Amino acid sequence: MKFCIIGAGPCGLGAAYHLNKLGHGDWQLFERSNRVGGLSASVVDGAGFTWDVGGHVLFSHYDYFDAAVAEALGDAYHEHQRESWIRILNGWVPYPFQNNVRHLPDAALKECLDGLRARSGGADEAGNFRAWMEAVFGRGIVRHFMEPYNAKVWGVPLETMSRDWIGERVNLVDLARIERNVAQGLDDLSWGPNSTFKFPKSGGTGAIYRGIASRFADRMRLGHELVSVDTAARQVRFANGHSERYDVLINTSPLDTFVKACSCAPEMLRNATGDLIHNGGLIVGIGLEQARTDSKCWMYFPEANAPFYRVTNFHNYAAANVPGGDVGRYASLMCETSYSTSKPEDKDGIVEQTIQGLTNSGLLAEADRGRIASRHLIDIPYSYPVPTLGRDRALAAIQPWLEQHGIYSRGRFGAWKYEVGNMDHSFMQGVEAVERIVGVGREPTLSGGA
Repeated sequence: MKFCIIGAGPCGLGAAYHLNKLGHGDWQLFERSNRVGGLSASVVDGAGFTWDVGGHVLFSHYDYFDAAVAEALGDAYHEHQRESWIRILNGWVPYPFQNNVRHLPDAALKECLDGLRARSGGADEAGNFRAWMEAVFGRGIVRHFMEPYNAKVWGVPLETMSRDWIGERVNLVDLARIERNVAQGLDDLSWGPNSTFKFPKSGGTGAIYRGIASRFADRMRLGHELVSVDTAARQVRFANGHSERYDVLINTSPLDTFVKACSCAPEMLRNATGDLIHNGGLIVGIGLEQARTDSKCWMYFPEANAPFYRVTNFHNYAAANVPGGDVGRYASLMCETSYSTSKPEDKDGIVEQTIQGLTNSGLLAEADRGRIASRHLIDIPYSYPVPTLGRDRALAAIQPWLEQHGIYSRGRFGAWKYEVGNMDHSFMQGVEAVERIVGVGREPTLSGGA
């Protein structure tokens, strides 16, 4: 079989890595941009600061992915203990918020505890994400944190989202534990699969995928933007005029645009893409000529006094993320703001709005404006595939039709499943798709997670 792979992000590289490992002789990978890594790539700006395309940390559910990363990085990585916080009501609450509400001012703490105690159940019957939040967390936590934060992240009305994606993404509630933490003044910090994480010593997250791709660079074609797919002739065509025949196509590009590129796709399939909703991301990197001693890894911002929902102390991940590796002289703050048709953002003004938000939140003083050495903006048109109420209906129509035509659409936006869209999940979707196609395995990640 001749394989064509579209996209050199984690999923496409996972498929390529596994085909290479199996010794399969007939495959090629095509990538639109001039670099590998997709949404997990990294760039160096003109001032010498390294930025990831969005916030990433390396943790894994899979030995196979761990082995691939070890081949790519060797021992050239740091290992960090997560330290993440929520900025709220002029103070800081450790993550996860619901376990550490003791840090809130008295009135807000009382509101959160009263809401927890007043819950009447019904989480299993909740018809959408907004209703689920209130059933699980109570009105106080929803009002102060869960609703404003998630509205910032997703950029869609929360009642249009399903609750079925939750899984390990949200720490649920143990009321007795929360009350104990309040009474005894305890912090509860270690929840979640990313409580420890790795990060490359240099090159940002993209170093992982450059290392993986280096083993089969001769099989990759960069600068190839897909424009059409003839599903009858099993042929893909690219914007540069190149075309390629395939027996099996593994697509990792956004599913909605991919379906529209399929010349033989029926109208009902094209209509189904209307239920595939996504947001975009504006990544603003603020490089500072200033040493900073803040030990936090990343911070969440639910309030309206800043446009971003998350800020990463990127200099804390690796010294090489700042010019010359000189963290005694430089620091870097990576700030993430979502946008969508429901939540438009001023792209021309977002950098200055971000700087003002950092000032409003206490991360920068007014005097620090003069110490800004870099203002770098990355616009990600596809950031998160939103798990809306109509998503699964759309996928149930689209994916079987594609597979009937030898097309396996996988990865963060190829499969359009946020809940299995981390780097390790996406890489393994590529690996497992190959396993299934060649008849030696299944796709457990796609069907239910790790």
